Amino acid sequence: MEPGRRSPPVRLRKRKSVLYRPGEPAGGPGGRAKAILGENVYLCLFSITLRLLNCFLVQTSFVPDEYWQSLEVAHHMVFNYGYLTWEWTEGLRSHLYPLLFASIYKVLHLFTKDDVQLLIWLPRIAQALLAALADVKLYSLVKRLDDAETAKWVYFCQLCSWFTWYCCTRTLTNTMETVITTFALYYYPMGGTKMGSSLPYLSLAALALMIRPTAALLWTPLLLRHFWKEPKKRQLVLYRCIPVGLIVLGGALVIDRIFFGKWVVVQLNFLKFNVLQNLATFYGSHPWHWYFTQGLPVALGPHLPFFIHGCFQAPKRHRVFLVVVLWTAAIYSTLSHKEFRFIYPVLPMCMIFCGHSLKQLKRWRKAAVSFLLISNSLPALYTGLVHQRGALDVMGHLQELCSAPDPEQVSVFMLMPCHSTPYYSHVHCPLQLRFLQCPPDLTGRKDYLDEADLFYASPLKWLREEFSNATLLPSHLVLFSVLEQDISSFLASNRYEKAATFFHTHLPQGRIGSDILVYKRNQRHF
Repeated sequence: MEPGRRSPPVRLRKRKSVLYRPGEPAGGPGGRAKAILGENVYLCLFSITLRLLNCFLVQTSFVPDEYWQSLEVAHHMVFNYGYLTWEWTEGLRSHLYPLLFASIYKVLHLFTKDDVQLLIWLPRIAQALLAALADVKLYSLVKRLDDAETAKWVYFCQLCSWFTWYCCTRTLTNTMETVITTFALYYYPMGGTKMGSSLPYLSLAALALMIRPTAALLWTPLLLRHFWKEPKKRQLVLYRCIPVGLIVLGGALVIDRIFFGKWVVVQLNFLKFNVLQNLATFYGSHPWHWYFTQGLPVALGPHLPFFIHGCFQAPKRHRVFLVVVLWTAAIYSTLSHKEFRFIYPVLPMCMIFCGHSLKQLKRWRKAAVSFLLISNSLPALYTGLVHQRGALDVMGHLQELCSAPDPEQVSVFMLMPCHSTPYYSHVHCPLQLRFLQCPPDLTGRKDYLDEADLFYASPLKWLREEFSNATLLPSHLVLFSVLEQDISSFLASNRYEKAATFFHTHLPQGRIGSDILVYKRNQRHF
């Protein structure tokens, strides 16, 4: 060997010492990339499997909007029949979200596979797949911000949350807002960013705002934080925020122009009705503190003590998420009309703090995990399989009327609080359907009563006046059991016979009964 020349073994050992790092998978950086890819694939497959199971184990109704503001609109867009609520005639809703399901319906229609069960379940499955991807994005976000162990516990908290289980596969705009927000958070610049890398999160945030304008509440603190930390503020506003906003808004305007038949800025109409005029109080009001005393505690459920503990354990850089949660709840508290689903988009942020709590509870972690699994499973299964299931079960019964010998003679009147059940999207045939309507008064009348209120003020009198001509009587009546006694004389005198009973809830209240009854008119006596 020549003097001064290194031997091959020494050179090889040095290369290993330079290229390989402690704990790095075999194969160097390429092996590390493969390991990360494998982990992501595994997480995706696991999340998809779980959310599909989640989808099929949720067989109950939550709120009318999951049908009337999505599936019913999509059905009308594709099949040209159905019912559009007053929000659509007044231009308060965007077609962006229903367009997703209309696309599914259109493909089924083109291939003549538009079976009613596919119309019901495929949108739910699509929403479940999106929810699964959001779960993975949340894991990846925390892994990047903290470490793999923290991400694992955040992911666990997200998957076992009973309220997420209850909502994430439903066709609600709140659900899509939550999914898009989680995607956007993954791209959000927590620790500084290059100008170009802000495009993904800004685009997603703008899309969330187009689908549901109240997303602006959640994103206001995050956008202000980004603006404050961005050294090139002028460029951020002029070359990122404004162009992205105009492009997304322009796309939404064009889509709504196509389906409304005129130019409508639904986001302004939505804010005018719900915020400036506060007309949503027509659908109920709650005390100002409701989100802090009931809304968040119920949505968090068994996670609540871990969320509180995690707020003190999480790093300071996560305080922005806590600010977003409290800010959103506080602003929503100024509005009289309140619902649990309105704060659903901040729940993934809450799970970040819950995950930090579990990471710190090393001594009690096994007990905490068991507690969360058991205590969340009970409300998840009960609300998903039992509570308020009659509204969907009765639609399965009405589907059978589509194959009646003379379907044109079939007419169904739902004597229930308005929008208690789905509509044409769950029967998929042009039956004569009618329900008690309840649009708000947009003229400012103080003595205004909708059709449902007039009916429930005196049910028997209303029915006798409405159907003074017996030839106008519907062939079927659908009602809650709580109403049965009040109109029993009308049912008997017009030869209505009970055809089916469906359990609805163990917690009846007001106009909502424990069972849903279907009465069929026996016309052989006439």
